Order: sequence, then C-alpha cells, then structure tokens
Amino acid sequence: MTPEEVAALMRPDFVFGVASAAAQIEGAADEDGRTPSTWDVFAAQPGTISDGSTPAVTTDAYHRFDDDLALMRDVGVDASRFSLSWSRLMPDGRGPVNPKGVAYYDRVIDGLLEAGIRPVVTLFHWDTPASLEERGGWLRRDTAYRFAEFASAAGHAFGDRVADWITLNEPTTVMLDGYALGVHAPGRAKLFGAIRAVRTILLAHGLAVDALRAVPVTGRIGITNVHTPVESASAAREDHDAADLFDFVHNRLFADPVLLGRDAELPRGAQGIDRLGLHILSRLGRDRAVISRPLDFYGLNYYFPTRIAAGADPEGRTPDGATEAMKDVPFRLERFPEHPVTGFDWPIDPCSLGVVIDRMVERYGDRLPRILITEGGASFPDEIAPDGTVDDSARVDYLARHVAIAAARPEVDGYFVWTFVDNWEWAAGFTQRFGMVHLDTETLVRTPKSSYHWFRAVQQARSREAPS
Repeated sequence: MTPEEVAALMRPDFVFGVASAAAQIEGAADEDGRTPSTWDVFAAQPGTISDGSTPAVTTDAYHRFDDDLALMRDVGVDASRFSLSWSRLMPDGRGPVNPKGVAYYDRVIDGLLEAGIRPVVTLFHWDTPASLEERGGWLRRDTAYRFAEFASAAGHAFGDRVADWITLNEPTTVMLDGYALGVHAPGRAKLFGAIRAVRTILLAHGLAVDALRAVPVTGRIGITNVHTPVESASAAREDHDAADLFDFVHNRLFADPVLLGRDAELPRGAQGIDRLGLHILSRLGRDRAVISRPLDFYGLNYYFPTRIAAGADPEGRTPDGATEAMKDVPFRLERFPEHPVTGFDWPIDPCSLGVVIDRMVERYGDRLPRILITEGGASFPDEIAPDGTVDDSARVDYLARHVAIAAARPEVDGYFVWTFVDNWEWAAGFTQRFGMVHLDTETLVRTPKSSYHWFRAVQQARSREAPS
C-alpha cells in the first residue's frame, strides 16, 4: 500500500505514534540515583542475553533525548509512548522520590509537548526495582501496594501534562516469560506456579488506577496487554484442548478480570487443572472490584498469530527464545509455513490483527473501552548500505498492512509503532532490530531507515488531506 492509501484510512483524530520502554533505551543505568532493576541483575548472569549485552547503555536516550526528539519532530510523530523507570524515579521501589529522576522525565514530557507530540506514559514496562524482587517481586502481594505508591508519585509529578497513562505493559508476558519460563527477568522458571503472580499484578493495576484518579491526573487511564489469535494445530481433541488452555492463559487470564470484573473461566477441555495450579484463580475474591475499575481505553499489543499443539516441545521454543522450562509445558507452538517470518521468526499475518479485534469486541461487548494499538512492529536484520541508506522495505510492507487494518476499524483510535530507534531487545540484546531509525551500537549514531521516510510520507499525506 502507498503512504497515500494508508493515510486515506486514518480519521483526522487517529493517533499515529511510536513506542519504547525505559530499560531498552535510557541507559545511564547507575547515574543520578538510579538503582538496579531486575533486568540489570538478569543481564549480568552469563547466558541470559543472546549477545551478552546489558541495559547499561542501550540507545543512551538519557543523554541523547534531544537528538531523538528532533527526529520525531521531523517525521511528524503524533504521540510518543514511553515508560518510567521505577528504579530511576523511586530507587528503592518505595519512597522517597528521586528528584533527578523527576527532572529527567520533566525534560522528556516538556520536550514532547513543545514539539506538539502527545506524551503517553507507561508506569511499568517490566523493569521491577531489584530491591523489590529480592523481597518476592510480583509473587508477593505487598508489591501491588508499592506499585500504587509509585503510580501516585508519578501522577503528582507529571499528571498535569501526560495525555494517556498505561498502568502495566503486557502482564501476560511478565508472568509467562519472567516467572513461568525464566526467559526474561527476573528469570524464575516456576511454570504454572507463576500463576501466583496473577492476582498481585491484577491488584497492582487496579490500585494504580485508583491512585492516579485520586491525584487526580488530567489524562486518560488504561492498561496494555498483548493478544494473539490462537488456533489448534489439527482437528484432534487434544490439540483443541491445548489451544484452549493457551488462549485462556494468554488472552483471557488478565483481560477477563479487568474488563468483565470476574475470574477468567477455565477452559472446559483443560486437563490436570489442580496439577497446573490454575485452580487458585477462583480466589480473586474482594480484589475483583478494584481490579475492574472502569478504563478510558484498552491498549492492545499485536505481533503475530499462534498455532498450538498438544505435547511438550523438546527444543523448549518460545517466541522470545528457547528455555529449559518450556520442555515441561504440556503444549507447544507450531509454525505457520504459509506465512513469511520476521527476524525473530514470528509469522507475519496482518489479517490476524483484525481477528484479534473481532474476538475482543465479541467477548467484551460494551465493557470494552476504546482500543489503542499500543505496539506493533517487526524485527529484520537491517544494515547500512555503502551509500549510507538503510532499506527496510520488509518493515514498510509490514507496517503499511497492519496500520491499514487498524485504521479501518471504528473501535481503534491509534497505532504505535514498535519502535523508533533500534533498541536493546530484552533477552535478544541487539540481535533483533525493530526501529525505524538504525542504531550503530558502537558509536550510537542514528540513521533513518526507509520506514522512517515512509512514516513521514503517511503523515504528510494526512496533512494534505486534512480540511482547511
């Protein structure tokens, strides 16, 4: 699709933005009062990060924000979604607030506003203060109350200027990758014992909503989770049951309590519920009312569809890397030979974004608030050509087709590209490039890619079509 065709699908108020996370871009890991997060500790362990890199420097946005802001202004970004580093703003995971951390985010927020860019803040994008993890992390109920304190502090500091607040990013991924499989920080491999974290994370969200509204902040409040359409690898009953179980854990475990105010219903075909530990989900109890506070929007991250078969994967494959713990899970991910893949080996299927939206609308009805696609993007092995350009036409095609589907949906108010500058991609380190701007990991020089120029062309086309 041409930039003009994509632009024609966007309403005038459709938000076309970019997304990032503090641990992946800020660097300055031990500067100005910041203390280690779980990712600093995790990355220091041999073999946890694909290329052995750490979040100590990443893209060095802490010192180079002005450079990135100039690029955002040039490309015409509507909104910038970024996260606050809990370890930078509240170094011990609880008070007092670090004034140098506040000063940094003041500079970011004020710079965005001066450039006409909407600030969208995520309170938690996976980087728990290490001191809190030492006390139990998300497996300990007290962490939910510490998070509410953090939300209140952030609201008081920035609540007069932030347009949209996201309490948590992908709680499903935190629970699965961080506590069940150990492929992400904090590196625990408790398998279905990680379900214990669900109630704490859900309560943290609800308490944070209350804390922000008590300030009160002027911006809207929502949550972001990752969703995927799940299908069975075959017509066999055991594959259907495995797919139902995965769909339950991935798509409904967090969304049902938040949006419906009730526990997610266990799939009828799930076997060995007591053994898996899922029975404890019936114990959300009095927390349900807090967990299901009304939201102003729902953030939906989408990357790829999922095909599930019964039986463990002897290679222990997950979308974010192989892990020993996955070899003990009673289902496995199957490939999509009919679809091309990204550098991460994720299947590319834009139509599945529409399927996700349809299923959300069908399941949640009028309990589903307005949708923001708060992340979408693809990694490819981008390189700078001899003439100094970076041709990432595969990413341009990916974004054009996905953004077109999102923009055509009346329920969707925006799409945030993951990401702007190539970042430190969690356990993959710098081996996966998602950015519209190339990063030289040695010199930190930024070089706009073809997708950057495509983004600008879309925004210019929208400006031409806007009524005078």
